[in-house]
Amino acid sequence: MSLSELTRNAFQSGISARKWTALCKLFIAKNLAHNGAHSIETDISNSVLVLFRDYPGDPALQAYLKQAIEDGILSLPIFLTTFLAAAQSPELHNATTLDMLCRVVLDHHYLSGMPATGSLVSYGEPTSRLLNTIQNAMSLLRTAYHLPVSHFHQLTTSASELLILLLSCVTDVSQISTAQAMVHFADANELLQNPRLSVSVRNVLETFAFSLSLLLGDDAKVAREAQMMHTLQHALGKGDTILGSSSETDIVTCTLLLNHLLFNRASDFGSGDGPHAVAILVAFLRWSSWSPATFYSQLIISALTCLAQSIGPAGPTRTSSIWRAFTVGRLPHLLAMFQKSAQSEGIVEADWHTALQFSLPAILHRTDLLEKIDNSGQAGASDAASDKSIVSHSFTSEFLYQMLHVGLIEQAVVATINPNLSNDFHPRMVSEAQEAGLDLSGYFEAKLSPEASPEDIEVLLFRAWRDPCCHAAFAEVVVKRFTSSTKSVDTETLSLVCKMLSKHEMALDMLSLHAKITDLVAHALAFVEDYDCETVGDPQTAVTHLGDVVLFVEATIARFNLATHSFTVGSRQLDAEFLRTAGLRHRMDVLKDEDLSAFNSWTKALFDPGSEGIEDNILRATHPKVLLRIAPTLFSHAIAQCMERKMDKEVLNNGISYFLGPLLNWTLAGVMKFLLFEIQRRGYNAPVHLEVLKTLLTSPSCPPAVLSLSAPSTLRTFPDPIPRYSQRGLGTFDPKPIRQAARQALGLPTEDSQAPLMMGTPGTHWSDQARQLVMNALAAARGGRAVALDTDRCLLLCPPTRFLGALFNELSIAATMDIEAPRRIATFVLTTPRPPRSPPLLPIFLHIVLPSLVASADGLPPPEQSIRAEFLVAVISSSLTAALHLEWAMLTTCGEERYVLGQSVTSMARRLAGDLKRRGSGTTSRLILQRLMAMQPFVANFPTFAAEA
Repeated sequence: MSLSELTRNAFQSGISARKWTALCKLFIAKNLAHNGAHSIETDISNSVLVLFRDYPGDPALQAYLKQAIEDGILSLPIFLTTFLAAAQSPELHNATTLDMLCRVVLDHHYLSGMPATGSLVSYGEPTSRLLNTIQNAMSLLRTAYHLPVSHFHQLTTSASELLILLLSCVTDVSQISTAQAMVHFADANELLQNPRLSVSVRNVLETFAFSLSLLLGDDAKVAREAQMMHTLQHALGKGDTILGSSSETDIVTCTLLLNHLLFNRASDFGSGDGPHAVAILVAFLRWSSWSPATFYSQLIISALTCLAQSIGPAGPTRTSSIWRAFTVGRLPHLLAMFQKSAQSEGIVEADWHTALQFSLPAILHRTDLLEKIDNSGQAGASDAASDKSIVSHSFTSEFLYQMLHVGLIEQAVVATINPNLSNDFHPRMVSEAQEAGLDLSGYFEAKLSPEASPEDIEVLLFRAWRDPCCHAAFAEVVVKRFTSSTKSVDTETLSLVCKMLSKHEMALDMLSLHAKITDLVAHALAFVEDYDCETVGDPQTAVTHLGDVVLFVEATIARFNLATHSFTVGSRQLDAEFLRTAGLRHRMDVLKDEDLSAFNSWTKALFDPGSEGIEDNILRATHPKVLLRIAPTLFSHAIAQCMERKMDKEVLNNGISYFLGPLLNWTLAGVMKFLLFEIQRRGYNAPVHLEVLKTLLTSPSCPPAVLSLSAPSTLRTFPDPIPRYSQRGLGTFDPKPIRQAARQALGLPTEDSQAPLMMGTPGTHWSDQARQLVMNALAAARGGRAVALDTDRCLLLCPPTRFLGALFNELSIAATMDIEAPRRIATFVLTTPRPPRSPPLLPIFLHIVLPSLVASADGLPPPEQSIRAEFLVAVISSSLTAALHLEWAMLTTCGEERYVLGQSVTSMARRLAGDLKRRGSGTTSRLILQRLMAMQPFVANFPTFAAEA
C-alpha cells in the first residue's frame, strides 16, 4: 500500500480528516521512516490533490489538507509548490477546486502571522526555484480568467492574492540566467496583456517585469524577439524546405489522428470506415516524410500513450477499455490494409514487414507505458480462465498475437521476442471456438442464433468484449446478418440484432470500431421506408419487431452524432429527418391526408371507451413513419380532452398503457419531446402532462433507448433544485422520480449520492468553452501527453469563423515560444476531413479568416509582425501540403476523385496566391508571399506561387 492508496481508501470510506492524519503518521512510521521529509510531504500532498480530479470541489478533501498542515505532516511551502504544479493539469481546471486549494494556502498563511517569506516560501529558497513557483502561479491566474465564473468561488481574486504574495518574496534576480530571465519576462508581459487584471496585480507584475528588464539590459526585447525568430526558423525545418512533420517524433499529430479515428469511429474517415481511415494514414505518411520504421514506431507508441493515459487512478475505465479494443483489435487490421495501399509509395510488401520488425524494439522499450497498461488489469483472458476468473497476461503478448494473426509480422520475428507466445497466450474466444470444432466466425454465428436466450447473449458479449482479438470476427458476423436480413426482409432476425446492439453498448462499440455504422443505419432506414405491413401474416408481431429497428436507428444516430449525416444504400438517398422532427408538430389541425386518416383511426382505437383495442386492420393500414408522426398528436389530443373533462382519466391511462407495450413503445421518443416542450411552454403548470410524463419515464416498460434519448432534455427541464418561479407551477408534483429515471438512463449517480450534476455555469459563453478545449490541447502537447481536440464539438459551440479566430489567437500566442505544436494542431484541424454537411475549415480559413489575421498583423510592431507572419507561413505551407497528400491518397487508396476538404487543393492555393498578390501593399501579406515563393518543395507542389519568382 502507498500513501496515495491509503488516502483514497480513507476518503472513500468516510474517515474524518483527523483520523486520516493519524493513519498517515502510523504508515510513515512503519513504512517510510528512512525516506526524506520532502519526499513524504510531497506524496501526502499529491495523494489528496489527485482525488480532486474525480471529486471536484469536495470539502472533505479540503479538510484533509487543512488537517495535514495543522498537524505538521505537510508544510505549507511544499503544499504550495505541489498544488501549483498540479494546477497546470486540465484535469484540475475546475473553479471550485482551484479556489478551495488557494484558500487553504491563504488561510494558513494569514493564521501564521508570518511574512510570505517563511510562511509560503522557505527561508533560503533559491531564486530560480522561487521563480518557477511564480511561473506556475501566473499560469494559474491565466487559467482562472478562462474558467467559467462562479458566484460562490472567486478564483481570480484568490489566484491574484496568491501571486502578489509570491512576488513579494522576490528580492534579487541577479543570480538567475539570462535565458530564465527572458522566459519569466515573457510570461509577465503576456499576463499584463489581460485587460481584466486587477490594479494590484498589475502594479506588482510591472515592477517584477521591470526588474527583469534591468537584468537583461536595453537589448532585452530585441534579444527575446531574436531568440523566438531563431526558434521559428529552426522549427520550420532547415530554413524553408521541410513542410511536413519535420521531426522524427510527433506525438501531437499521431495522437490527434488516433483520437479522431477512435472518437469518430462511426462516421466517415473513422476507425470503422476502413478504406478512408487508411487514406488518412497514407496521407500522413507522405506528409511526415518519415521512413516506414519511424512511421510504425511513432503511430504504435502514440496508441500506447493514448491507452495508458486513459487508465484512471483506480484502474481501467470505459474509455481505456475502448482504447484497448482499438489498439489490439482494430489498429493491426488498419495497418495491414495500410501496407497494401502504401505500396504505391514504391516500397514492396516485404520491406514493409521488415520496417515493422525494425520498429518493434523502440515500441517494446517503452516499458513505462507497457507496465502501466499491464498493472491496470487485463481486458482479455487466457483459455485457462474460468468464466468467473480472469488470468492476467501481458499486453505485449496480446498485441504480438494480433499482429501475427493479421499478417503484419512473421512467426520467426515473434520467436525472437517471445519464444513461448504460443504457450503463454491463447485468446479465450478462439479457444472456445476450437473446442466446439468451429472457426471464430462460425462460433459467433452459432452463439447468436435466434434460439439463444438474452442471458446467454449478454454473457457472450461480456466475454467477447474482454477479448479484443475476436472483435473483428464478431463485427463481420453482425454486419453479414444485419445486411442479409434487411435484403431478405427477415424482420425477426433484424429485430434480434437491433435489440442486441441497442441494449448492450459493448456490442455497438465492437461493431463501430470495425464496421461502418452509417451503412447499417442506412440499411435500417431503407428497411423502415420499404416496410409493408399488408404483406405479413401477424402484423402485431411484425410491428413489434419493426419497433426494435426504429429504436436502434434513433439511439445510434444520437449516440454517434449522425443527425447531419447523409445515408445512402447504393445510389439511393435515405432521409432520417422524420425521426428528428417527430414531436415537433403535434397539433391536430396541421394533419393532412393519410396522417389525418390514421389519427382518427388510432384515436378511436386507443381512447374510445367502446373500443376493442388495436386490431390487425389498423396496423396493416398505417405505415410506421405515419405512426411516428402522429403519436405526439394522439397524446396532445387525448390530454386536451382530459383537461377539458371530455375524457375520463381512466380512459386516458388505458390508452397510454398501449404505448408502454412492445407494440407501440418505439414511438415514444417523439412523445417525450412533445411533453417536455409543453411543460416548459406552460411554465410547469401542466398537471396532466406531468403525470403522463412521469408514467412513461418511470415505467419499467419504457425502452432504454427512449430513456437515453430524452434524459438530457428531462434534466434540463427539471434541474435540481427547481427554480423558485417554477415551483409555483409544479404545485405538489414531485419531479424527483423523473430526474432519477433520467440520471439512471445516463449512468449518473443518484441524487442521494450527494454527487452534484454539473450543468455548466450561467453566463458562460459557448466560444469560451471552445477556446478552453484548444488550451487543453496545447497544455497536453507541452506536457508530452496525448493530444485530443474535438473539432466537431467546437463547431457546435460557436460558428466556424469564430472558432478559427479563437483557435489561431491561442495558437499564435503559444507559437511565440514553440511553433511545432501549434502548427501541428492547426494542420490537423484544417485538413482532417469533416462530416457531411459540416463546414469545410481549410477554405474558410484561407479565404475568410486568414485575411483578417493578416490585416491585424499589419498593425503589430515589426518584430512581432515578422513572428506572426512566420507562423502563418508555417500553417499555410503545412496545411496545403497535407491537403494535397490527402487528395492524392483518396485517389490512389479509395479510387475516389472528390474534394473531401470542400474544394480542390489546387484551386484553394491558386486563389490564395491571387489574394496575397492583390494585397501586396500590406507588409504581412508581402512577407508571407515572399516566404512561400522561397520554399522550393512548396512551389514544386503549387506552381502558382512561382509565377512571379
